[in-house]
Amino acid sequence: MITALTCTKCGSELNGRFEGCPFCALNDSEKGFLNAFIRCRGNIKEVERELGISYPTVRNRLDAIIVRLGLEAKGDAAAAKEERKRVIAQLESGEISAAEAEELLKNIK
Repeated sequence: MITALTCTKCGSELNGRFEGCPFCALNDSEKGFLNAFIRCRGNIKEVERELGISYPTVRNRLDAIIVRLGLEAKGDAAAAKEERKRVIAQLESGEISAAEAEELLKNIK
């Protein structure tokens, strides 16, 4: 929750209760991924190369951000179960790390 806004030029301050934009809810890792995605102009192959991650990992991270931003309806229980299975399979095959799997699983609702 944002409780104060300050003008960096004049120092004026506005106090109250403000909500940040949806992007403010993203963690540093998600913001870094989104920066790379935009820098690569949405080219998933370029994101793969830049971040050194696999295509499925790029897709999973992008899907998780889409859900976090509320741009796609959160799936029903069956869809969430399938998503969890996919993340676990990627972890088992070595496509993603345990930390990546943990982050992806946190975002599945």
